Amino acid sequence: MPRAKLALLPSLALTVAALSLGVAACSSEPETSAETKGVDDAIGADAAGGGMAAEKTIADNIAASPVHTSLAAALTQAGLTQTLSNEGPFTLFAPTDAAFTQVPPVTRDGWMRPAQQSVLAGVLNYHVVPGKLTAADLGAQIDAAGGQLTLKTVDGQELMVRKSGDSILLTSASGNKAIVTQADVAQANGVVHVIDAVLLPGM
Repeated sequence: MPRAKLALLPSLALTVAALSLGVAACSSEPETSAETKGVDDAIGADAAGGGMAAEKTIADNIAASPVHTSLAAALTQAGLTQTLSNEGPFTLFAPTDAAFTQVPPVTRDGWMRPAQQSVLAGVLNYHVVPGKLTAADLGAQIDAAGGQLTLKTVDGQELMVRKSGDSILLTSASGNKAIVTQADVAQANGVVHVIDAVLLPGM
């Protein structure tokens, strides 16, 4: 089955370069906590705290999730909701509302302005990888790659993935990091892994 791709909007390089300064506070590597789920854990929809249903699409589940209201609003503003309703499959690394609060308000508000739609779309595209990659898939590929895996996001940018203790650690092209806190939330058109920070694409 052919893999769908997100509709990409114009280049965001210069704007992201400016905005990345505003999220420097989010760039330090998160510590693995007792609440973080292991690399090989398969976490059900209820455990993800969002009441996600495996028979619904990523777009529908994110829209219904009480812990992803910021992400849902951003997807709508960027015009990507319909894309994540498509067949896919997609792997979405989904920042929670708490993750979005780490981004300075001036940056968050800027992303939601119509004039910044392409920037917002670029940030969101950076959280999506073509195909369905479970935690077990990621763990196996990390091991096969010698400890650090490079994923290509839907817009062709690189996202670094490695293990941090029993968890999966993502490092963006801009250098900020996020931990997968809930893995393998099944979707009709892929899989969602919940993360604790908003990742920034490179310039």
